[in-house]
Order: sequence, then structure tokens, then C-alpha cells
Amino acid sequence: MGGIFGVASKTDCSLDLFFGVDYHSHLGTRRGGMAVYGENGFNRAIHNIENSPFRTKFERDVEELTGNIGIGCISDYEPQPLLIQSHLGSFAITTVGKINNIQQLVEHAYHNGNSHFLEMSGGNINPTELTAILINQQNNIVDGIRYAQSLIDGSMTILLMTDKGIYAARDRMGRTPLVIGKKESGYCVSFESFAYINLGYEDEKELGAGEIVFLTSDGYEVLSPPNKEMKICSFLWVYYGYPTSSYEGVNVEQMRYNCGDMLAKRDNKSVSPDIVAGVPDSGIAHAIGYANCSGIPFARPFIKYTPTWPRSFMPTNQSQRNLIARMKLVPVEALIRNKSLLLIDDSIVRGTQLRETTELLYQSGAKEVHIRPACPPLLFGCKYLNFSRSSSEMDLITRRIIFENEGENAINTLNDYANPDSERYNNMVSQICKQLKFTSLRYHRLDDLLASIGIPSNCLCTYCWNGKE
Repeated sequence: MGGIFGVASKTDCSLDLFFGVDYHSHLGTRRGGMAVYGENGFNRAIHNIENSPFRTKFERDVEELTGNIGIGCISDYEPQPLLIQSHLGSFAITTVGKINNIQQLVEHAYHNGNSHFLEMSGGNINPTELTAILINQQNNIVDGIRYAQSLIDGSMTILLMTDKGIYAARDRMGRTPLVIGKKESGYCVSFESFAYINLGYEDEKELGAGEIVFLTSDGYEVLSPPNKEMKICSFLWVYYGYPTSSYEGVNVEQMRYNCGDMLAKRDNKSVSPDIVAGVPDSGIAHAIGYANCSGIPFARPFIKYTPTWPRSFMPTNQSQRNLIARMKLVPVEALIRNKSLLLIDDSIVRGTQLRETTELLYQSGAKEVHIRPACPPLLFGCKYLNFSRSSSEMDLITRRIIFENEGENAINTLNDYANPDSERYNNMVSQICKQLKFTSLRYHRLDDLLASIGIPSNCLCTYCWNGKE
């Protein structure tokens, strides 16, 4: 997906920027970048981080990237931040989001006088460059940001740095977070709220959906108020968010405990495993919540090997990802052999990794493996954020099974399959359980998931589970 971070400081901001961006490394795998404005104007560095962490690639750049204002990113796709020269002046820009109507907007830009785009490898248009071009079609930056966000089908959260400060704009529906931190020497703005805590900042303000602020070392000014409607992504709490982060006042770790607690209550002791375990990393907190509620001991029947595979996402190639995911989990046979295990993972997407994890447990002597995903069945590919590299919704195990059951009529039955009280839903879950060789399978219900988060349900995006905008 990606993460962004910015600093406006009375002193040199390079170290705060470096560490603030580094704290977003769990959100992306392909590119990292930082841009600063100082005595010598704009300066920037972008590196490929597919084979080594952000920190090791940028340690040397910190000495050269000096300035009082800076923005940076971890990106899962495009190189950024970009440096732009336009009729609005010079600026750097970095974004998090997804543009579904890229070709339409490219044609729109051509029609409005833009003559060319810089093509990325693979022949794709850089979404951050496209966003900058849309901004430049207006007479000022704030109107440009509003204009870009109004045209983009998908989502777009933006940090735009000039020589005076940073424009920070949360996606118009608030699908991704953006929060301001404050300390004596200045202000920062961050996707992840925890990224600035160890840098000495305190929480100052969480931007609302569509809100635009201008940030300097002396403070911030609201340039465009938040929209009344918000649809923040629920999956941030389930999986993507770092445990120490909070969104809309709800801590990720606490939400996952709530989630596990509700999974246990739904089971109501219908199964009697010897231990409860979570698939590292995000499944662990859900499992702790289940164990605390049920009284069944929490244990770690496999350990994630991180010395040489420290990152969460690894290669973009799915077969390589599956191989590395298997290599990273090392079983503890003493906690597995002749045991019945209840295993909680954040979700089931294709089913490949969890099936192989289950096979690993059986090979190590497990008697039973009960699976409790921490979210409902994924029925729709995300339209708003780059959560998955899947090229088709048929990559989802649910959609494959539904198609096998319903054929060409599958699309007309999805609402029924999303209903946990329907016969179709129960049949689908049974088929997944059998196909992946689980002893039992029970998904988290959507109503329980929303209750686990605890903010008004109309503020949460649930599209990937029920297809509702």
C-alpha cells in the first residue's frame, strides 16, 4: 500500500524524517524516498528497497538531505516523492492511494494542455505524477488538491511540500489516516500515529476526511474543513496497521484483542483445543484476545524467522512470496505433537499460505487444526487501496468456490454469500474448510468486526466483505 511522513522544523529535519519514514516500512516493499527543502533548495533521494530495508538504503543520504522541511514515503509501487516545477511554483509531492480511472484522467490531462507523462517501468503512469498534473490545472494548490481528489476514482491522500511548508490532505472519504504531531521544535504529519512518538512528538490533530491543512514549524492552518462523510478502511485494524497505531481514536492492538474476544464468544466452547495460536504477526493479538476470553492457553507453535527475512511482504512474485512465507515459519514440535490447535490468521485471501501452514502443523504431529480468520470472507477486491496484487477477483478462494457453485449466475448471488446466516454462506465456508483441510472453520462476522472497532459503522469501509460503497 504505502505510507507517508512529513516534518516542518525550526532545526534540521533530516533525522526525524528518516526515522519517521522508516517506521512506515511495514506498509510497502518496492520504493522508499525522501525530499527536503533547505539552503540549497529541493533535494531528493529514491531507492529500491525490495532486497534490503529502507534504513540501510538511506543511512548515507541523511547527511546530504539537510533542510527544515521534508516529506518521505514507503511505496509499494511507484517511485516518489516527485519534484515538480509548474505555474504554481516548485514543490515536492508524495501520495498514498489508488487511481482506478488513470486512463480517463490521462486523456483529461492531454485535453487540458499536458503534453506528456514520464513512463514508469512496465509502461504504467505514475499515479503521484498524475495527481500533481491535476493539481496544476487549477490556480492555487488548495483548489488543485480539491480538484484532483474530486476527479480521482479510488482514493488519494497527499503531502505536498513547498519552500514555505507542507500541504497535508487526507483522502476525501478518509479511507487512509493522516495525523499531526507536535513538539517544541516543530510539527510532523504521518500516516501512522506511532511513527513520531519516539521522536518526541505528541498527538496534536487527526485530519478528517478530505481535510486540508498547511503545516509549518510554527503550527498549522486548516485550509479546507473535513467532509461530513467518512469511510476509513476497516482492514487497517485487522491487518495493515501497526499494533501501536490508533485510527479515529481506536488502537490497533486493542481492536485485535476485541476481535479475538468476540471470536471466542461466537465459538462458545463448541471446540476444545489445547492451545490458541496466532499466525505471525497480525494474527497474534487476535489470538491473545481469544485466549483471554476462552481461558484456553495461548502458545506459539511456530516462530517467525526474521534475521534474514525481516520484512512483512517480500517479493511481488506470488510464488516467491508463498515460498518465503513458508520458510519464515519454523514449527515448535513440542507444542504441536498430539495437540489440538486453534489458529487465528488475519484473513484468508487465496488460501495458499494458510493451507501450507496447516499442512506444516499436521506434519509436525498436530491432531486437529481449527481456523478462525479475524475478518469475514473476502468477496471483493479492494477498489480504494492497493491492498492486493491480485489481477482478478477469481484469485480469491471465495469467488472461485462461488463460481463453481453458481456458474455465470455467481455475480447475482454475492449478497447471499456475504450473509453469515444464509445457507449459501455456510455451504461456502464448509467447502473452504474441506478444500484447505482444516478441522473446522469459522469466520469473524461483519457485525462483530464492526463492534470490535467500536466507531459508528457508517464511518467504516466494508467493501471487500459485502461490496457496499
